[in-house]
Amino acid sequence: MRPEPALNGHSLRRARRAVLAAATALLLPGAAVAQAVDGAAFPSRPIRMVVPYVPGGLPDTLGRIVAQRLGDTFKRPVLVDNRPGAGGIIGTELVARALPDGYTLLVADLGQTAITPAMTPKLPYDIRRDFAPVSLLGTSPFFLAVNSSTGISTLKEFVAYARARNGSASYGSSGIGSPHHLAMEMLRLRLGIELVHVPYKGSGQSTPAIVSGEVPALFTVLPTVSAHVKSGTLRLLGVASATRSAQAPDVPTFAELGVKDFVLLPSVSVLAPSGTPGPVIDRLAAEIAKAVRHPDSVQKLAAMGIDPVGSTPAEYAKQLRADIELFVQAVRASGVKAE
Repeated sequence: MRPEPALNGHSLRRARRAVLAAATALLLPGAAVAQAVDGAAFPSRPIRMVVPYVPGGLPDTLGRIVAQRLGDTFKRPVLVDNRPGAGGIIGTELVARALPDGYTLLVADLGQTAITPAMTPKLPYDIRRDFAPVSLLGTSPFFLAVNSSTGISTLKEFVAYARARNGSASYGSSGIGSPHHLAMEMLRLRLGIELVHVPYKGSGQSTPAIVSGEVPALFTVLPTVSAHVKSGTLRLLGVASATRSAQAPDVPTFAELGVKDFVLLPSVSVLAPSGTPGPVIDRLAAEIAKAVRHPDSVQKLAAMGIDPVGSTPAEYAKQLRADIELFVQAVRASGVKAE
């Protein structure tokens, strides 16, 4: 007889989860077991939405808006559980190992779904194998901003500005490996220019740096710089979205400016452990879409520069694959590695 192949770490985790799910099902009454696969009967108990960061950030804020709406709809508590640590890896791993029944979800941003996997080859989970996409909650358009004192008004002038300085022109970001950093690296490659990266500790430092002229350019979301754009201190040259943003409809997309395949939208999404029943995922996705599109939610998100989405699982799965591919390219271009 041929020996059975040994299970790798990933296979062992999935096998253990399957055994746990089966054992749990045996202990539950019949109606509860049915709810595990019947989306209409879901949920029968509180849902936990794990945010792998400290309270107050964008994933946390957006997660709480959705949790409140879901709680009202389901008539069950939907709790936000902040599990920070290791750059978000601790909370993400917790969900990856959770029972795949729909009662433990991950609220993630691009850092967890695309950037960290691209920068860190040996994670204790695999985003594509250990998670099931549920829904994209919202996106935030990324704008290329420049200080008006540079005299730059167009992307063409930005390219000329950089080339005239023979690689000494700089740009700011909210940190090494941040979306702001990687977005500029991708654009730099597409434009064929050299730039010097100046990392700061968050937008709280990088925004004052561009306003003062310490750095001439950076990628940013609009609410962070809107007052400076209105005052004329900063100019927006382009937006890294497929269509113009309703937040700044006069700003052209990079595609309009001749830069192909440059769509980069920071996002927040919901994922479930791999193996969660399809009907449960579909039910969650449908109610999440209603939650983010509720008029009160839309108003709150607009104040944060977030465009509500509320996608289907299939739509988000497609976007997730595109995000992963894009940031693998971006990390290679930047040469950045996890510390």
